[in-house]
Amino acid sequence: MTSMTHDRLLIIDFGSQVTQLIARRLRELNVYCEIHPYQNVSDDFLATFAPKAIILSGGPDSVTREGSPRPPARTFELGVPVLGICYGQQVMMEMLGGKVESGHGTAEFGRAYVTPKEPLDLMQGWFTGAGTGAGKDAGREQVWMSHGDHVAQIAPGFEVYGTSPGAPFAITADAARHFYAVQFHPEVHHTPKGASLFANFVHIAGFSGDWTMGAYRDEAIKAIREQVGDKQVICGLSGGVDSSVAAVLIHEAIGDQLTCVFVDHGLLRLNEADEVVKMFRDNYNIPLIHADESELFLGELEGVSDPETKRKIIGRLFIDVFQKYANEIEGAEFLAQGTLYPDVIESVSFSGGPSVTIKSHHNVGGLPEKMGLKLVEPLRELFKDEVRALGRELGLPASFIGRHPFPGPGLAIRCPGEITREKLEILRKADAVYIDQIRKHGLYDEIWQAFAAILPMRTVGVMGDGRTYDFALGLRAVTSVDGMTADYYPFTHEFLGETSTRIINEVPGINRVFYDCTSKPPGTIELE
Repeated sequence: MTSMTHDRLLIIDFGSQVTQLIARRLRELNVYCEIHPYQNVSDDFLATFAPKAIILSGGPDSVTREGSPRPPARTFELGVPVLGICYGQQVMMEMLGGKVESGHGTAEFGRAYVTPKEPLDLMQGWFTGAGTGAGKDAGREQVWMSHGDHVAQIAPGFEVYGTSPGAPFAITADAARHFYAVQFHPEVHHTPKGASLFANFVHIAGFSGDWTMGAYRDEAIKAIREQVGDKQVICGLSGGVDSSVAAVLIHEAIGDQLTCVFVDHGLLRLNEADEVVKMFRDNYNIPLIHADESELFLGELEGVSDPETKRKIIGRLFIDVFQKYANEIEGAEFLAQGTLYPDVIESVSFSGGPSVTIKSHHNVGGLPEKMGLKLVEPLRELFKDEVRALGRELGLPASFIGRHPFPGPGLAIRCPGEITREKLEILRKADAVYIDQIRKHGLYDEIWQAFAAILPMRTVGVMGDGRTYDFALGLRAVTSVDGMTADYYPFTHEFLGETSTRIINEVPGINRVFYDCTSKPPGTIELE
């Protein structure tokens, strides 16, 4: 869809754990880019993709190893700017006539400081403290290093523009050809001025910054109409950000040809089903089937305590229920999904094989194959923050756009052990109080995800001079970018004390509250 209307930047991936961050930095600059594993990038691919610039990512391999990853030689013959990062720098030097050596004599891992040698257009805005008497950091910049191999000799035509204690060629460039190479990782937040390096690079390459959600909205609507024609589309609506934005976008494109199926499995938060149905029926007039199948799901889950068994039961029932209602929609030929770009990237792994777990999860458990439907995935080129921006462009309520992620199995995995209706009712009320507290203190948007979990234990308490034997509640709140790693949110003791008091006073069945201070790793965000 975007290939005909936007200049494109190609990121060739050599297996770095932070390659996605490169793409995110570029998208923040309104530059359209795609990540492709190095083994998928051929001369024919380069000709078809026609990149306006190329970035070579980091990676875990060593260019000194025979058979190590390489981009096509054609990469350096296209006449476009190229930026090599870490492994990307080393592979650039090796292929263009330099030399890379293994060994830990000049290895660097973690924070390092780069000092300049000569001015370079790529580094505009860096090293501004030089000569200002700013102490030991004057004239140098903090970066993040992670390398054992090092460049021992730069390629012909390159010059050194920055050094660090462990990387005498920390910044190198062949300015005439607009080839740039850095040993550090500008994409991570530990390199504070990394964003300006990317901004300089896309400016050098001549990008106009036309990748906006307004433009994307218009293009997506056109593409949906061309793909669907006059056929019917069904959409599995969860009420989360991704499926909600996808549904509103598709409805704007094809109107009543879209029918949403909202499966209520009885594991939603307080009043959630009513809120989702009201928003889509009242605000958007989108045809919506509200499939209240809570009795079916809760009946099948009765007596089940193993977390993986819970997930499998919920997944199986969801497919059966969705298919039952979808079969009632005459002429449906397409299934709409809120697949995002990270799902697409992860589904084609660095090793070349599909990521089965991620693919099956985001393709609704194989529904397209079972139902013979073709997929409509209008968000598959977007990151999560771009989906939120598109949602604002489409006029979705801020309360929906900014919602914290909610897992498909719902409260089932926030209720460790056996699920009962009593425990779910207690959990819904406690979670509502917790989120209300977070909103009242103005913290909701600072937190990536927050929730309560009812713990598989009862504890003795005393309330009103009487003995209680009630459930304990765990509170969880984390900060994150994409959910792959997360830190617990540092609430004040005053907030935690106030929240605990409210929950115990307002929610019968709870007499003790804990706060989870575990980061990910070693823990996961959800309890199950």
